[in-house]
Amino acid sequence: MEKYPEITSVDEWKKVLEQSSDKPVVIFKHSTTCPVSAHAYGEFNSFESPLDRYLVKVIEHRPVSNEIASDLGIQHESPQAFVIANGKAVWNASHWKITKKELEDVTSSL
Repeated sequence: MEKYPEITSVDEWKKVLEQSSDKPVVIFKHSTTCPVSAHAYGEFNSFESPLDRYLVKVIEHRPVSNEIASDLGIQHESPQAFVIANGKAVWNASHWKITKKELEDVTSSL
């Protein structure tokens, strides 16, 4: 599996959010104890995109997960994926809706 930068602090998250003003980013919120999240993580790993991608482990870094929910105005779920542009979520999905095809479709149009 491919390795992505992991966001482990609220400060790191704020920098990624700011970075989305220059170029959209993809965020994956992952629960390391959930089989559905493990499946979605596999889908996240299998899609191709020129966009920067980041991982947030929601159990290990709960404050980051909570801050993402607050900043984007989207209730926390996990697994959860976002495409963020200009500081706003332009797409998000959770659970079984996170698929390689869906991620490729949404990121290819940016």
